[in-house]
Amino acid sequence: MEPTSPPRRFAVLIDADNVSATALEGLLAEVANYGVAMVKRIYGDWTLPNLKSWKEQLLEHAIQPIQQFRYTVGKNATDSALIIDAMDLLFRSKLDGFCLVSSDSDFTRLASRIREEGLMVIGFGERKTPRAFVTACDRFVHTDILRGAAPEPENAPKKTVMDLKHDRKLLDLLRWAVEASEDEEGWANLGAVGAKIMSQQPDFDSRSYGFAKLSSLVDATKLFEIERQTSHNGRVDIMLRELPPPAPPRRR
Repeated sequence: MEPTSPPRRFAVLIDADNVSATALEGLLAEVANYGVAMVKRIYGDWTLPNLKSWKEQLLEHAIQPIQQFRYTVGKNATDSALIIDAMDLLFRSKLDGFCLVSSDSDFTRLASRIREEGLMVIGFGERKTPRAFVTACDRFVHTDILRGAAPEPENAPKKTVMDLKHDRKLLDLLRWAVEASEDEEGWANLGAVGAKIMSQQPDFDSRSYGFAKLSSLVDATKLFEIERQTSHNGRVDIMLRELPPPAPPRRR
């Protein structure tokens, strides 16, 4: 039996001013897919009534609240406190990555700096999150698709084949990722395809299209041949190959 590597250790740092508390349970479940949340801190001015929805969940999920008063109107002291703590943790703690929970572009440079040290950065935020912060992360998850989050217009039902066939941006991305990952026979491993997509678009998520897994989304496009191959160690790999375009109808 092969030895298993220890789970990755993450610091989860939450900007309470820029993320809804309704997504917290789903957010922590998402973090668990990547590793263990060794540090969980949330930053805000807890004297203000607008953070009441957060207060009710902190004890339940063992999240440490960090009090930060607003010293000057128009200046966000919360962001500064989070950034300072993140840099302290970066150099003093044995972590494998950070989860930065905010929809604020102020954390763009922080995400880049952490990645420069070789650690993974997963961002969480609303759809309004500036693109600069999204692309500064290794992975970015929109909070509206998380379990328990309030429904939003973007959290749409499962898209039909016709919907997907008209989404040129999605189809071009999938085709590019498959082509960039394919072997000499034109087959591409789904894991490699997913990695290519993430490198190009960190906030890509099949759940935004109504599919729990990338394989289900790819299958629904009806543009790829899919095979499941079992390796010698029993692992099942999903392989993709783009189908040839349909032949034009014959003229009578």
